Amino acid sequence: MDKKLFENQPQLFGHPMGLYVLFFTELWERFSYYGMRAILVLYITKETMDANPGMGWSNADAIWLYGWYTMLVYVASIPGGLIADKYIGQKKAVFWGGMILVAGHTILAITQDWAFYTGLGLIIAGVGLLKPNISTMVGGLYAKGDERRDKGFTIFYIGINIGAFLSALIVGYVGENIGWHYGFGLAGIGMLIGMLVYWWGLKYLEGVGDFIRNDDNPDKDLADKPLTKIEKDRMLVMFLSFFLIIVFWGAFEQAGGLMNIYADEKTDRMLGGFEVPASWFQSVNAFFIITLGTAVAGFWYRWKLAGKEGSSLFKMAIGVIIMGWGFMFMRFASQEFDASGSSAMYWLVLAYLFHTIGELCASPVALSFITKLAPAKYASFMMGAYFAATGLGNKVAGLIGSSAENAGEKEIFTGIVIFCTIVGVIVLLMLKPLKRLTHGAEDLVLDDVH
Repeated sequence: MDKKLFENQPQLFGHPMGLYVLFFTELWERFSYYGMRAILVLYITKETMDANPGMGWSNADAIWLYGWYTMLVYVASIPGGLIADKYIGQKKAVFWGGMILVAGHTILAITQDWAFYTGLGLIIAGVGLLKPNISTMVGGLYAKGDERRDKGFTIFYIGINIGAFLSALIVGYVGENIGWHYGFGLAGIGMLIGMLVYWWGLKYLEGVGDFIRNDDNPDKDLADKPLTKIEKDRMLVMFLSFFLIIVFWGAFEQAGGLMNIYADEKTDRMLGGFEVPASWFQSVNAFFIITLGTAVAGFWYRWKLAGKEGSSLFKMAIGVIIMGWGFMFMRFASQEFDASGSSAMYWLVLAYLFHTIGELCASPVALSFITKLAPAKYASFMMGAYFAATGLGNKVAGLIGSSAENAGEKEIFTGIVIFCTIVGVIVLLMLKPLKRLTHGAEDLVLDDVH
């Protein structure tokens, strides 16, 4: 995208209008995904003869399937990124991914086993096309060195979590109280709204995410060259950061599996005369992100202005540690359940609070980090690799969660606290040599501003 296109973009609140088109598209995509996620494990574990019948699977088997499904959703980002880079561009990949998602969620509304597995398969393919490419398009809205890029990703991230917050409440309630398949269908309606927003807003995305054939690419000679030493070093740092991502999501994604079942089966959810639906706890994380996002971003801004360490890797390591310590509250919940036969809701809320603060330190920063370090010709592929690392983390989460029946929940929660702390501290100790390998990629913004 040339400089004139950046300068001529319509602006709103100091950012390109295209950001808000992608914001609302992703909001509705996440509404559909997290709405389905909020009720998936609950539906799979409910008895077939229940008033609102499910599939009757064991907790361990349900979490096992959840782990495979959520892993494949994100691993599919690698072929999704490659398809965009080599064949159709990011803009078309987002469109076709969204339409496949509409079909997948709609098919899930059918009460047949074939529809369940077909719907999950289509959702995997749709997210694989949409997710890495819409994130890369956000980065493409800003010129190299634009100090607004990180802020733009934070705004985009808030959109993700507005969708997640609303979906857990709305889809969760419909699924648990009216019918699971009505909930799945409602998620599909949300995705359709997102695609209508995207179609309407294409005029604000001119020059962003378009496919450029190699023969027509003015930078084709540069793109055909092998990676430089600096690019190789930055790629190495990115792949090392992916390990942090796997650890983070391997712990965090207990939310949709083990912690979701814990809320359903072992938590006293009575509030006055009202029983809080278990799926509503899936909205707590999103609520905290919306309400605390600005405060956490402001803290890190002031921290860096004070001359303290503010690199992305530092924030990601701190995020892993804080998120891990959230599971100490789940250990306390398990102790209370062992003693009295139920545990209080506030343990879950406190756990999600720490998970959210950790996520705000690590996840939006990681998205921006990839767009800063990735070579231009591998932009979508590296974003896909990032989401694939997220997918592997989800699979790890499934393996950990499904082992809880044998290992014990209290032991699992304690182990997560210890492991996340160790990993975070190791990264902090390695910070200086890792930063050298980035060759000042994060300093480019400051150089251009001054």
